[in-house]
Amino acid sequence: MKSNPRVKLLLTGGMALSLLAACSNQVGDKPSSPAQATAGTSTGSAQDPLGKYAEPITVTQVLGFNPPEDPRTQQGITPDKNAYFKDLKEMTNIEVKYKWTVPSSQFEQKFALSMASGDLPDILELDQKNYEKLKKQGMLADLTEAYKQYASPALKKYMESDGGFAMKTFSSEGKQLGIPAFEDPFLSTQLLWIRKDWLDNLKLQPPKSIDELEKVAEAFVKGDPDKNGKNDTYGIAMQKNFFFWGFDVRGLFNGFGAYPSVGDNQSAWIKGADGKLVPGLIQPEVKNALARMQSWYQKGIFYKEFALKDENKAVEDITAGKVGISYGEWWYPNWPLNLNVDKDPNANWIALQIPSLDGKPGKSLVPTLRSNKVFAVNKNAKNPEAAIKMINFYIEMGKKKYIEKNKAENGYVYNWFNPRIYNPAQIDTIYTEVNKALDAKQNEITLDDENYKNVADVFKATQDFLANNTTNASKGVNWGQYYSRAAKEGGWGLTRQIRENKAFVNNEFYSVPTPTQVEKGGQLDKLMSESFTKIVLGGSLDEFDKFVTSWKTLGGDQITKEVNEWYSTVKK
Repeated sequence: MKSNPRVKLLLTGGMALSLLAACSNQVGDKPSSPAQATAGTSTGSAQDPLGKYAEPITVTQVLGFNPPEDPRTQQGITPDKNAYFKDLKEMTNIEVKYKWTVPSSQFEQKFALSMASGDLPDILELDQKNYEKLKKQGMLADLTEAYKQYASPALKKYMESDGGFAMKTFSSEGKQLGIPAFEDPFLSTQLLWIRKDWLDNLKLQPPKSIDELEKVAEAFVKGDPDKNGKNDTYGIAMQKNFFFWGFDVRGLFNGFGAYPSVGDNQSAWIKGADGKLVPGLIQPEVKNALARMQSWYQKGIFYKEFALKDENKAVEDITAGKVGISYGEWWYPNWPLNLNVDKDPNANWIALQIPSLDGKPGKSLVPTLRSNKVFAVNKNAKNPEAAIKMINFYIEMGKKKYIEKNKAENGYVYNWFNPRIYNPAQIDTIYTEVNKALDAKQNEITLDDENYKNVADVFKATQDFLANNTTNASKGVNWGQYYSRAAKEGGWGLTRQIRENKAFVNNEFYSVPTPTQVEKGGQLDKLMSESFTKIVLGGSLDEFDKFVTSWKTLGGDQITKEVNEWYSTVKK
């Protein structure tokens, strides 16, 4: 699972229909088809969360996808052949038809074209800006009744786990317009992933300060850290998107006390001296970080052509053993570090708290609400309740009775199935339950609810890794599950320590995008990307001051006003 792995967390979707049709599932309406009659239009009482339609119904979707995360997945499988869809049809009589699928790096552009043409699918995975655009256009179905009648007890438990805060964020005038895929905010915590075998080869210690990080990264460029006798490595992974869902440099900026973004080009807002919110993107600390990055680029610490690299190219370099350091979240061992471990038996990645300027533990930026995506329904969709039933289905598939069937080698690709909602505390549940079983020297997991599969999978991988057993999966797969989710010094284990030590800074803005963010956000993101790239590649640092002036003039000042108008309504 990503925040993105993604994962990913960061795609988009769309919708449309007349008021009469939109109301076809209201209380007292006569079913318009045999399928609806069985699935249950509103009768004033709860319907079966997984009730089967009398006749097959079809829902349309679009998808931006990454490769399957589990290398055991059947070769050659495509999203439309995902085994989840066969079970979905058998269980609910819902068939999924893709209008189109593209690699995730092409999704944003492709979806923008779909929005412009009005050719949108029934079920939508939206980022917050597109949610706001479609809400403003009146294109989103009201899911209030569908959720009330069809949401399973588990789904309701998840949505109520934060007191209904996230659900309220995606409602308007009493209408529930989206189901948020919100998660533990600390899943966004930035860590430093580094190859300890390279450190050992060069007799270096893990870096605690930015200066120490620079020395290590430079040694990874010039010191032949993999001992292959070739000048074929560089220091720190970086791609063209400075603030993305992965393989970006959010954590690097955080080490300078700079908090420009929470990822996916979403600007961050921090408290200023006067108690109001200020945009992290234009603070002096950002300029300091860019100056150092420019120096590092000149030293070869970053890949020479990073400005042409997307996240997939960055992953290729990590997998191939060309780079030894990457900033990122807890899940990296699960993908793609596991691929590198399988390719190179000597690879030994460890997680560190991000280095800072003064050598004290660096503080990562953490959102107040982590909900990069929200699931909504096109108001033209004939069966809006199908989206709720599909979420119920995905949660149901996590139960013990499906454990032997629901496997990657059988064609189940979880990161291609939407809409999917997780237990917001899923990773912490896995960590707690697996370590409880390990400490008690149990041979199996005794948990028996919708979290069973996730906990049992990690427990089995952990047992196999610690026993050096590769009968069920490769060393990399087992290590990736263990080190991301269960190891006390691993991805989530270290993240828990950071949370407990309060070594983080909150992004204080957690509402949906303001009107000017929706209108001007894309233009300002492009301005930022072009300006920052120019500086790192060797441009004058004065470019940052020009960027700040332009950002403020082109909408930033108005956004700051709108953000603080919202902040004034928040209980402190």
